[in-house]
Formats: sequence, C-alpha cells, structure tokens
Amino acid sequence: MSYSAHFMDFKGSSIPSNADLLVRNRFVGINASDINYSAGRYDPSVKPPFDAGFEGIGDVVGLGLSASSRYTVGDTVAYFGSGAFAEYTVVPAKETVPVPAVKPEFLTLLVSGATAYTALKRLGDLVKGETVLVTAAAGGTGQFAVQFAKQAGCHVIGTCSSNEKAGFLKSIGCDRPINYTTEDLAKTLRKEYPKGIDVVYESVGGSVFDVAVNNLANKGRLIVIGFISGYQTASGIPAFRGGTLPVKLLQKSASIRGFFLPHFLSDYREALGSMVQMFAKGKLVCEVDHGEMAQEGRFTGLESVFRAVDYMYAGKNLGKVVVDVAPPSVSNSKL
Repeated sequence: MSYSAHFMDFKGSSIPSNADLLVRNRFVGINASDINYSAGRYDPSVKPPFDAGFEGIGDVVGLGLSASSRYTVGDTVAYFGSGAFAEYTVVPAKETVPVPAVKPEFLTLLVSGATAYTALKRLGDLVKGETVLVTAAAGGTGQFAVQFAKQAGCHVIGTCSSNEKAGFLKSIGCDRPINYTTEDLAKTLRKEYPKGIDVVYESVGGSVFDVAVNNLANKGRLIVIGFISGYQTASGIPAFRGGTLPVKLLQKSASIRGFFLPHFLSDYREALGSMVQMFAKGKLVCEVDHGEMAQEGRFTGLESVFRAVDYMYAGKNLGKVVVDVAPPSVSNSKL
C-alpha cells in the first residue's frame, strides 16, 4: 500500500476529515435511550434518514493524515458517539479510545459503565457505610453502579426481576437483591431500612421513582439517570404526580439530581481509563448479554438490532446487551 493510499478509506474514497478514522464495527451496544434518539426526542430538528447507535468497538481500516499521529490501520478502538449501528462508521479520532482487544466487555464501559462511574462520583457523594439503592441493578448500567457503590464501602440494595438476576447481583457484591416480582419493593424497604436510603441510582421512573423518593433518608440523594418505564409511550415520559415532592424533599433535606453523560465529557477519559484498569486487574465484572437466551438466538448482524432492543425492553437481559455486527467468519474475510 502506498503512503497516500494509507490515508484513504476501505474502498478508496476519501475520509471526510483528515482527523477521522474509518472503523469496521465488530460489536455495538444497545441502550435504553436508543429509542429516544430514534424518536427524535434528543434532537427534534433531525429528520429521517439519520444514523443511530451510541457506541461501538472495532478495527481501524482507514484514517486521515492527522489521525495517523495516534493510530494506524489495524488498531482496535472503541468510541462513544452517534452512528454506531452500521458495518462501518467514520469517527473523529478525538472521540475514540484505544483498547487492547476487540472484546465486548470493553464496550460495556463506554456508556453504561461511564454513566455509573461518573454519576456516583460527581453526584452521589458516597460515604462509607451509607445505604445505596440501585434500580434495574442487573442491567447494563446497574451492574456497574452496584460494584462502584460496594467499592466505596456502602451497603448495596439492587432491584431485579428474576431469581437468576438476584443470584448474579449477589455474585458482584450486592448485599440485598430484591426480586420485585416476588417481593413488594416499598414494603421491603420500609421494613428492612426504616432509616431510609442515602443514595438511589434510578433508571426506571414511574412507580419505582415514587418508592425511591418516599424512602430517602435525611440528606438522601436520588440520582436520575433515566426513566425507561416511559420511553415506549408517545411522550417518552412516565406519569408523574409530583405535587407533594417539594414537601418530601424539604422534610428530609433530600435532593434529586439529574445526570446526562454528554454533560460530563470532561470526566470521560478519566472514568474510562480507571474502569479499563479495574477490568484488567479483575476488579470489575462487565457482564455481556449476547442474546443466547432470546427466542431467535444470538444477536448477530445489524438486522438483529431491533430484536436486541425489544429483548432489553422486555426485561430479559442480564448485563449489557451487545450485538455482534460482524462475527469472525465475516469480519476476517476479504471485503
């Protein structure tokens, strides 16, 4: 390959910017907010057709001249940005992170892990010995919130929807998994934690949010990182009766804090670097769900993205849902 051809994409057409990489995706991640983006809720000005998907990991197959100062063809990178649901994605080099291998575990850190790490660090104000409640604890981001809260020396409660998930939560350090299909969440919290919950990492919304508010301790902090229970409605927002909310917060000197990862990008590289090190040392579990238990089997190829989203919304996933865009038999062949 000539020097000039090195700075061209896989088919020989120019890379849009000399600071860009052309990445051949191997794995892409599924997030609850995918349907918010595709519904135009994040940016109403965007009209179809538009790219979707927030995160991917794969190999560099082309790059611009300035990007070559950091990367070369064949490098493995992960990225957090738009347009991941594709076989190939053009990504600004500054938005990518080099990773040791094309492992889906690294993909779990890009959005799910970074959200938990940064939200708890910046908004949780965790103190050793405090009680932390993580809702949807066995999901993509919940699994990380459980581990980071436990690493901070907290007593961790995690909600889930099956005994299998409860077992998984125990294996990653959760002190009290609550299977809400067999136990009443509100009654259990009132009975077992009469002094209340110090920190809540909340992603469900609706009635679960109400229970969390009602069970906050004095000076409790409720971190809202999402409200998946409402995403499939026309508005995307779950029903909320907040008439008495100011009173409840005042009586307990409690607070509700919203978290949206793009607002904390200055923390991103530190968070990712720290998590990669923890994973490499065996101190962080990154559970991946490839859909082996899904009705139609493993999530393989872009055509399975919609199945993966439905699977997650049905509450069937344990860990981060990941789609294998190009299995080895495809990705290693000549294109």
